[in-house]
Amino acid sequence: MGSAGRRRLFQFALVVGLAACSVVPSNALPEPDPDRSAAVPATTTDISESRTVDRDAVNSTTVPAPSPTTPQPTIRGGVPVGVIATDRTGSARVQSTPFVLRDRNIDTIDLLPPPPDDGVYRSTISPLSPEIGRRSTWNEDCPVTMEELSYLQVSFIGFDDRPHTGELIVHVEHAEAIAGVFGALFEARFPIEEMRIVGDADLVPPHLGDTNNTSSFVCRRVTGGSRFSEHASGLAIDINPFHNPYVKGRVVIPALSGSFGDRGWDRRGMIADDDVVVRAFAAIGWKWGGDWRSLKDYQHFSHNGR
Repeated sequence: MGSAGRRRLFQFALVVGLAACSVVPSNALPEPDPDRSAAVPATTTDISESRTVDRDAVNSTTVPAPSPTTPQPTIRGGVPVGVIATDRTGSARVQSTPFVLRDRNIDTIDLLPPPPDDGVYRSTISPLSPEIGRRSTWNEDCPVTMEELSYLQVSFIGFDDRPHTGELIVHVEHAEAIAGVFGALFEARFPIEEMRIVGDADLVPPHLGDTNNTSSFVCRRVTGGSRFSEHASGLAIDINPFHNPYVKGRVVIPALSGSFGDRGWDRRGMIADDDVVVRAFAAIGWKWGGDWRSLKDYQHFSHNGR
């Protein structure tokens, strides 16, 4: 072989050797670059912090924190006001009685100190004071003066079967007789839900059709008429109006009490022919609106039958 051949062979061997030195075994790891390791934070820490920030950002935009909600107003029995059909004044239209009120048994909220639970009926009669008169609907246009009215406090049994103290404003000439009527109802444990003085605010819409206040004096006109009601003289009393509604054709008052227009379904608090309530009022000469022919006012008792 000449010198030129030997030179080419040497160059070929050198190339093969260099290529072999550049091959790295598959199980070998590259040496870390100390300069790069110092300049770039560890990959694990970087990813963890980045993910934490991203997660917070996502939560703040796609899953907002719950905000406090305002409780929805309700009527008696917990029925939401929003489910009641109303007119332009916000008052309830005549409609089906909500299911929870079809056999209404609501505990009394005491506005006056209750009497001892000893089975003893208690009543007091006093002149109508200016202070109490201001809580009522009395004004100078009413058909009676304040001196012609008396203030009564009487015991009654609630739907919770406990004694409570109620208040009424009645005509002075009938105060003792009316106290006797409520004594008879107490002895019979006839349930009454509420008994308080009617004030001016009670006459202002909206009326949600759930009232059940037993009352006497209210300075107002007759329903659907122009003359003063017997209530305006303290000569009429309404007992459990929801259980004993006013019914005339499609008119029902209170508006949600239509279920109690069915007098064949006997429920506590209802008044029926010749029951203890009718007999007690008849004993003092008062008449029942449930006996009327053109309409039925099952809650209503009055001294002259009107």
